[in-house]
Amino acid sequence: MQLLDIGANLTHESFHHDFDAVLQRAHAHGVARLIVTGASRDGSTHALALAQKHPGVLYATTGVHPHHAIDYDDATDALMRELATHAEVRAVGETGLDYNRNYSPRDVQLAVFERQLQIAVDVQKPLFLHQRDAHHDFIALLRRYRDKLPGAVVHCFTDTGEALRDYLALDCHIGITGWICDERRGTHLRELVKEIPANRLMIETDAPYLLPRTVRPQPAHRRNEPMYLRHICEEIARDRGEPVEVAAANSTATAEAFFGLA
Repeated sequence: MQLLDIGANLTHESFHHDFDAVLQRAHAHGVARLIVTGASRDGSTHALALAQKHPGVLYATTGVHPHHAIDYDDATDALMRELATHAEVRAVGETGLDYNRNYSPRDVQLAVFERQLQIAVDVQKPLFLHQRDAHHDFIALLRRYRDKLPGAVVHCFTDTGEALRDYLALDCHIGITGWICDERRGTHLRELVKEIPANRLMIETDAPYLLPRTVRPQPAHRRNEPMYLRHICEEIARDRGEPVEVAAANSTATAEAFFGLA
């Protein structure tokens, strides 16, 4: 069973001391390929470097997360455009809106999100999207660009059924993380995941965040890593009423098609 992790923050400092071992453990647990998330200027540059160092195993996205939108300037835009031209970069993002924490002003987030939407249109690569507590503004802006884009995945989906149906109506893909394994706050996803067509559903760890609560024993350090992707796949398979092998094969095939890896 081969899995593909569409979102791993492998540039995070917690992976610096044992990066090679993390990749080895992922491979041993069936995670053959990973998309390294770029979420800032430095992070996107680092993500590309990792993908270039591990061809055929790691790929990258390039973008600026809404938390960092306040730092986005013309030089950042130029860098994002340059990084996005590389073959190893398979999507533009992580970009979007986050009104939960508002680390950047909302008007700035909107402007920066639109600039990155335009980059995706110009380079014709799909979007890797983030949205939290901002669905109304997010979907309104995305609708204006969607028909010009080759694809879009709403990564780490944790929202409502209404939001899910809005995204599916725009022919978006949906990324599911270990949030679905959390009996305290992810139970609604167990029903919603049944509504996602197999060719629109992908899985991700969002490592080092969102360690699945189904991992036993729980590691003392609480760091999530790609080796735990199977726990997410197993939960999704159970909730959808299908064998885990089917869920794995479908999510991998969907990710291969979305990111152009087939």
